[in-house]
Amino acid sequence: MKRKSRYIVSYTDAELREMRRRGESKSDFKKAATIPLPSGEDPDDAMEEIDWATTELPLPRRKAHTTMRLDADVLDWFRAQGKGYQTRINAILRKYFEQQTR
Repeated sequence: MKRKSRYIVSYTDAELREMRRRGESKSDFKKAATIPLPSGEDPDDAMEEIDWATTELPLPRRKAHTTMRLDADVLDWFRAQGKGYQTRINAILRKYFEQQTR
């Protein structure tokens, strides 16, 4: 076993086979095979067919570079949420903007 990072671990095929033999696998493939696929009767299980050939991706919005002064505790809280904190700040500002311009 070798570690690529704090959370990613690599095993060889032989190590995986040995782990399965010892019953260390976290997956229960036999149980998973007995679970039926959703019928679609429950609205929460709705599975619509997607025509990927005609699917369009929205164009990304233009971003402007700016400097903002934020309260230190607010910025610290967003940064503590992890990677993508600037995107989350932008999403919150966008929601406020959309509510105010309705």
